[in-house]
Amino acid sequence: MSSPYSRYRRRPFSWLIFFLSSLATISLFLIPAFIIYPFRHQSGGGLAFAMALRQRAPWGTLGGLLICIVFALVLWQPDNLRRKIVLSTFLFLVAASAVMSRLNYFEWMFHPVDSPQFEAESASKLNPGEMIMAVAFPSDDRAYPISQMAYHHILNDVVGGMPIAVTY
Repeated sequence: MSSPYSRYRRRPFSWLIFFLSSLATISLFLIPAFIIYPFRHQSGGGLAFAMALRQRAPWGTLGGLLICIVFALVLWQPDNLRRKIVLSTFLFLVAASAVMSRLNYFEWMFHPVDSPQFEAESASKLNPGEMIMAVAFPSDDRAYPISQMAYHHILNDVVGGMPIAVTY
């Protein structure tokens, strides 16, 4: 009678390929997501590496997903629940990485302000030392706190009757 692990012993190469391709595919999504992170220091070399991975990730994750599906079918055993859970979990993470590599998830971090609200300088609760960005037109002046712009990065406004986009 064969032990439940005899098939594993006969297919270590299949497990190795499955896990390595899973790890590589998930890394194609996660590495750029962690390196290209707003409001943190990013080295030039690290950013170039992350951008190169991000550019290749849509095709790389698709190829990795196909490889993982093929090897999951080879390794699948209908009577082994633990194996099915492991394979399904990794396939889910690989598929999620393939989807996420096709989305611009960095845009989710920033929400443009389309209808800003302003108050008079005397009513403002800004600290005297707080940095601002200023726009001056002959008929109107506006100040945008850097602390708010750092989160939103873009603000659509109308100053002196002219539509503007303020970015930081």
